[in-house]
Amino acid sequence: MKLDPVMAEIRAYREAYATKFGGDIEAMVADIEKRTRESGRKTVSLPPKRIANKEQSPTAPRSTTLNS
Repeated sequence: MKLDPVMAEIRAYREAYATKFGGDIEAMVADIEKRTRESGRKTVSLPPKRIANKEQSPTAPRSTTLNS
């Protein structure tokens, strides 16, 4: 299988970033939140979309009947 150079670069960056924080996910999230605040960019948070009929959803859990 051919190695995708873009994915290799992303994985290398991810590994370097994790190493920088010793793999501490809380420290990484704190850093990302700090960088987001300092960027001055507007952050948009949208409410989740509701599905009117759960039966039409391909991800809706399927019911199962157990026979005793």
